Amino acid sequence: MTDTVMSRPPGSGSSASPPPPPAARANRRKARLAVTATAVLLAALTAVVADTLQAGDSHSAPARLLAGYAVAWALFAAAVWTVRKVPARAAMVLVLIGAAAVAVTGLSSPPRTSNDMFRYAWDGRVQAAGISPYAYPPAAPELAELRDDWLFPTEGACTDWGLTHTGSGLCVRMNRPGVPTIYPPVAEGWYLAVHAVSPPDSRHKPLQLGGAVLAFGTTVALLVVLRRRGDPARAPARAALWAWCPAVAFEAVNNAHIDTLGVLLVVLALGTATAGARRGALLGAAIAVKILPVLVLPGALSGQRGPARVLRVTAAAVAAVALAYLPYVLASGADVLGYLPGYLHEEGYETGRVRRFALLRLLLPDTAAAVTAAALLALTALYVWWRGNPARPWRGALLLTGTALLLFSPTYPWYSLLVIALVALDGRWEWLTVTLAGTVLYLAGRLLPGFPLQAWTYGTAALVVTAGACLRSRPVRELLRRRRGPAAFAKGLGD
Repeated sequence: MTDTVMSRPPGSGSSASPPPPPAARANRRKARLAVTATAVLLAALTAVVADTLQAGDSHSAPARLLAGYAVAWALFAAAVWTVRKVPARAAMVLVLIGAAAVAVTGLSSPPRTSNDMFRYAWDGRVQAAGISPYAYPPAAPELAELRDDWLFPTEGACTDWGLTHTGSGLCVRMNRPGVPTIYPPVAEGWYLAVHAVSPPDSRHKPLQLGGAVLAFGTTVALLVVLRRRGDPARAPARAALWAWCPAVAFEAVNNAHIDTLGVLLVVLALGTATAGARRGALLGAAIAVKILPVLVLPGALSGQRGPARVLRVTAAAVAAVALAYLPYVLASGADVLGYLPGYLHEEGYETGRVRRFALLRLLLPDTAAAVTAAALLALTALYVWWRGNPARPWRGALLLTGTALLLFSPTYPWYSLLVIALVALDGRWEWLTVTLAGTVLYLAGRLLPGFPLQAWTYGTAALVVTAGACLRSRPVRELLRRRRGPAAFAKGLGD
């Protein structure tokens, strides 16, 4: 008896799956297009960063650097915009690959706009010789045997970028060679650690590589914190605000600024620790890298009105700073402050060009500007502590840190690396204009010597931040939500 085989129409049967609906196919096409667009923008961003780093230094080619920075920031903004339309898993892969590519690109040349890294290398070498970095300035004869031709060139006219003449005739590849170091002890510990693992004659590369590791580690920490917060779909786009930011490539990696270590510690403190001793200890360590993270403390205490919790955080922070300083105090005594008081008094504020409180001086007499700035900071800190959201401590930290930079209007863009990370945590992208203001002021000051650039750059940043605050206010949010719909409004505002 033969079996009868019945024919079935193509595509029929229980094993065949129905074709996806047209809407699903369209969404897949849009997702693939967004992935491709983001990848192309990231490739262009890394190419522009690499090209800019080969263009010259801040003295010989400020216009070329400024143009490269502008293109890089435009590509960065476009990439962050397109990655929001990429599915979460693919977006996370793009963020990590892009973060690594941007960091590696920062390694492609020696420092171009800051010579602070050379002081880091010197401090690490001095400590490895068993000498406190706070004991002697680099030009001191007691340290003569530690000098080499890299940090103390003996050939040439000592006129290249980053070189300084001392009063005794030494040519030095670092700033302020006649005064002791200014850096707090956790920063000094980092310099010693990098020196300890550096091959001989590796020069600037180990510190740059360390900056790349810290920058990428901060990206990973941001992704973990943002996913734990309960919004994994938005986490990659938020983390990209740090991971792909041109300032990270230029300042955290190429110039290897120690601020990046403090940024990583702040992210860990606010994102992985509750308002207790562990958060305080991490913040104390960040303060012992560079003093600026002290502005994060009121945000870390947001909504914590009980004296016991406040005391746990603050006492742990103070204890961490004290323990970090202890070995250096035993070695150098009261000299552990080094040149820090003098630096805070004069650094970056030259009468007639760049001044403290530039925006306040437009409205107030010089004598009243400092008092007003102190009062505004104190009131902002009190507001952040009393009314801040304990579930989002980075929001208050961003408000106080960004406000302080707007009031002081510094000329150095790496001061705002902390702001970039806090923006990534909170999503308030308008605060990135503070970083842009410092960058333009730093690079364009030589191009426009008589122009009130400080007031214009930071004034523009203040206007953008104010506009962002207005758009995020409750009445405006309700109005826009009614017109656009809740989902479209939330996605467009990015908050």
